[in-house]
Amino acid sequence: SYSRHIYRTEGGRALFKGLGPNLLGVAPSRAIYFFSYAKSKKYFNAVCAPDTWVVHLSSAAVAGFTACTLTNPIWLVKTRLQLDQKKNGSLTMRQCILKIGRTQGIPGFYKGITASYYGISETMIHFVIYEYVKRYLVEYGGSTLAEDRTFSDFFRFMAAGAISKTIASCIAYPHEVARTRLREEGNKYKSFFQTLGTVLREEGRRGLYRGLGTQLVRQIPNTAVMMSTYEATVYVLTKFCGNGYHDDDDYDND
Repeated sequence: SYSRHIYRTEGGRALFKGLGPNLLGVAPSRAIYFFSYAKSKKYFNAVCAPDTWVVHLSSAAVAGFTACTLTNPIWLVKTRLQLDQKKNGSLTMRQCILKIGRTQGIPGFYKGITASYYGISETMIHFVIYEYVKRYLVEYGGSTLAEDRTFSDFFRFMAAGAISKTIASCIAYPHEVARTRLREEGNKYKSFFQTLGTVLREEGRRGLYRGLGTQLVRQIPNTAVMMSTYEATVYVLTKFCGNGYHDDDDYDND
């Protein structure tokens, strides 16, 4: 397997390259995303028909754009560290940041941002499907009010998150390949569509889905837990901090 190849050629520590930026980036990225999503959803619910696919699609687009723009430098550093193939003397996070700044300046930290923007489509698909599956599962066995959730409701949210992320990832995965290639050092890959064309020409259609299995293994449980945690946080804030934190999940309003 590829993991065994990395271990054999670069050592055990190579399996954890990029862990530092990943740990630093996850919390702020998720916080920015869900804050933007909740605020956007509240706004779009006020100006559109509430809790429709248009609201969910628009909210996910705004949240994705905001999170991508603010956190791209973190994920670029993570990718560069993961692609560093030196067995000894590998770059540290500080060295990587300084190298990018010295050779490419501020724009260097935003390589791959266009692929990330195209990747917002995955987030949009994910949230539209998530909201639909969530509503279906709740209406057929759970509570329709955020403040009346039960323990079993959160397992339904996990299932909704897993289903929606699987579908969205399979549909929009090529943007992940393009984004990773654009974040590599060098000038072979210059733009989103040029990168997709190069990969398709050199590696065929399978190249556009290289790593999808690993992505699904990582993302499905991650997303299932994340969505359930988000819903649990909304529940706690709604129940103990008042209606100001309500997530507009009273489906009786439709």
